[in-house]
Amino acid sequence: MNVLSFISIKIMLLSLFSRFSVGIDSFTSSESLSDGRTLVSRDGTFELGFFRPGSSMNCYLGIWYKKIPVRTVVWVANRRNPINDSYGMLFFNRKGNLMLFSRSNGVVWSTNSTEIARKPIVQLLDSGNLVIRDESDDGNSERTLSWQSFDYPTDTILPGMKLGWDLRTGLDRRLTAWKSSDDPSPGDFTAGVELNNYPDVVARKGAKKYIRTGPWNGVGYSGTPLLKPSPGFQFEFVWNNDEVYFRFYLGNQTAIMRYVLNQTIYQGQGYFWIEGSRSWMLSTYPPTDVCDNFGLCGPYGICYSAEVLPCQCLKGFKPKASKYWDSINWSQGCVRNKPLDCQKGDVFIKFGRLKLPDTEHSWVDKSIGLKECRAKCLQNCSCMAYTNTDIRGQGSGCAIWFGDLIDIKQFQDGGQELYIRMSTSEAEPKGEVKMKLAVIPPVMFLVVGVLLVCYYFHRSRARMQGGNENHGVNNRSNAGQKEDIELELFDLAMLAKATNGFTLDNKLGEGGFGPVYKGTMEDGQQIAVKRLSIRSKQGSDEFKNEVALIAKLQHRNLVKLLGCCIQGEEKMLVYEFMPNKSLNFFIFDRARHELLDWPKRFHIINGVARGLVYLHQDSRLRIIHRDLKTSNILLDSEMNPKISDFGLAKTFGGDQTAGSTNRVVGTYGYMAPEYAINGQFSVKSDVFSFGILVLEILSGKKNKGFYNPSQDLNLIGHAWALWKKEKPLELIDSFLQDSCSVSEVMRCIHIALLCVQQHPDDRPSMSSVVLMLGSETALVEPKEPSFLMDNKSLETDSSSSNIKLSNNDVSISILDGR
Repeated sequence: MNVLSFISIKIMLLSLFSRFSVGIDSFTSSESLSDGRTLVSRDGTFELGFFRPGSSMNCYLGIWYKKIPVRTVVWVANRRNPINDSYGMLFFNRKGNLMLFSRSNGVVWSTNSTEIARKPIVQLLDSGNLVIRDESDDGNSERTLSWQSFDYPTDTILPGMKLGWDLRTGLDRRLTAWKSSDDPSPGDFTAGVELNNYPDVVARKGAKKYIRTGPWNGVGYSGTPLLKPSPGFQFEFVWNNDEVYFRFYLGNQTAIMRYVLNQTIYQGQGYFWIEGSRSWMLSTYPPTDVCDNFGLCGPYGICYSAEVLPCQCLKGFKPKASKYWDSINWSQGCVRNKPLDCQKGDVFIKFGRLKLPDTEHSWVDKSIGLKECRAKCLQNCSCMAYTNTDIRGQGSGCAIWFGDLIDIKQFQDGGQELYIRMSTSEAEPKGEVKMKLAVIPPVMFLVVGVLLVCYYFHRSRARMQGGNENHGVNNRSNAGQKEDIELELFDLAMLAKATNGFTLDNKLGEGGFGPVYKGTMEDGQQIAVKRLSIRSKQGSDEFKNEVALIAKLQHRNLVKLLGCCIQGEEKMLVYEFMPNKSLNFFIFDRARHELLDWPKRFHIINGVARGLVYLHQDSRLRIIHRDLKTSNILLDSEMNPKISDFGLAKTFGGDQTAGSTNRVVGTYGYMAPEYAINGQFSVKSDVFSFGILVLEILSGKKNKGFYNPSQDLNLIGHAWALWKKEKPLELIDSFLQDSCSVSEVMRCIHIALLCVQQHPDDRPSMSSVVLMLGSETALVEPKEPSFLMDNKSLETDSSSSNIKLSNNDVSISILDGR
């Protein structure tokens, strides 16, 4: 009799004589578990049984939450070998190992424990851990554990589960994401503790490092300072000769939390289940910002997410390849300004609030302190940095790094100190420091005095020129206090002369609040003058808004405001002149569109994205533009894009990111659906407009004017239809098809469709967009976008709203009747 026949006979006998019934938490070697029956933990939290994920017809043995209506699987036994027929059974073999049997495939999974259990019993614990114990003959309640599912996690960590190594046996407990929601087989996204001399928790995509927490420093991970223990959430990191692992606990025993590795979006996500709710609440996930992506800034680069361009060189370093650095490719990193000279002696300079570098080439001695650590590092010419391994108290332990330092992040608060080896010429001599301290006070007094004299002289001159006119612009700040925005004040006669009397020959175009003229000052400087139309009823407020905003904004992808003029009924803004006019001047013109080849268009897309990141998160106030469109993207002499026209912008302070209005203003064809319909605007409204902008840059067609008669679709709908047909390249301007980078174009189409998704929460942030544009990271699939801006949209009831539309690319107002 062969083995398979023996197993089949045993299964028949178990099926006939098993006392198994639904609702118990364990079974013994004389019983089995078949499809349709389950084990349930004593408190009813977890359930073990057979399931079919999503739309898959394959069957798996797994553990899920019993009380949660949304089936959430936390562990899968046979994820590599599904049961593809309708029959599966779990039972013990003669050695006390669990075996999962399929009628068509035979044994598809087993525990393979080396410890033989004479009287095995399998039990599903209240923690979600499936364990095998050896039940003693004398009935003693103490049982020897021979196997547990917690030692073999799939994609989920539960409270009390260890993530890491048992050094005695070589067991590596690590997470591996499901391939998809329908397929629990191992994907290529994994996470676990890496056994460098200085252990680190690392997530990998295939063999490539993707995210890193930074090493443990006695309090937390240096790269995740926001992860802190609380009464409801405790965690520990154990690192000794026997084990290296991380695990967490919940203070509230009735709370439900899990941490899952997600293949589709390449993130680790923490979830809480709130009693009475019908869904999981996302509590935490890395990457939290662009700087969490491994090695983004290259060797000796430091990443600071609060900056528009997050990658900088450490002090004392410079970009290794400036041409790549300027094009936001930071992978080559930085090199020293001054070379080291180990023989003559180097120094160590302290850098604070850092995520410590990658620990692959590190060395640790927990028994010595910082002073001895410095001495060891100084003696070894290959040692590039050192710090404490434990920052509690006065600090203890020693970690040193060899070779290039990579994956460093700067924090505003938290992080850790790192001492980096530098040339002695980079350190200031003590005498110079004392001299500087002595010189600073008198110099400061002198500078302040000069500034005060200049200020009062300027105010007096302004009053003399303007009589009783108020040349300042009053604007309310977040604190509700008035502040006077000081700009250069231009005389009306001077601007009239510069623009040749505001003649048509000097007219550059016209926006929603008035015409724009080209001017030339007496010194030859070229300017652009935006003249507020006297007939505009709402223009004065928008004018003051634009002055107040742009006076505070400084970024290479925002147009620069040089000054203003307010005399009588005349109100004007004076900008730097953009010789190449606006983006729509090129891409929608049959002849001029060929002047924008693909590299220029991709450069423009990147520049606009960086400008929006500055507005949304890096300027002093959070700013929502609300009127992003091709005519508001100006181009300088080198075709660098600059966002202009801030008359409709809204500002927020603190953590506020959204608002609502009864007066919807913007441009037909670019407005997000939640804004056009309900007056709700946020940073995601600008993201939607950016998505439209990218589609127009790619296609050379206007969203508002595009119409596909065969499908009754606007540009968004047309792009989505091509995406679903897997023919997205048919969208692009025919002029680009032979010269473009297919991978870049495909990525831009993908990003644009992510930006125009129906729901604001589904759209990425602009900082994420910048990262996606500059990397090859896999992107999530876009959901169906909003088709709001088609020919049949914005149908309104005249009793409830008043909509003003224009055939021109100018702003519109939608006055809500609420």
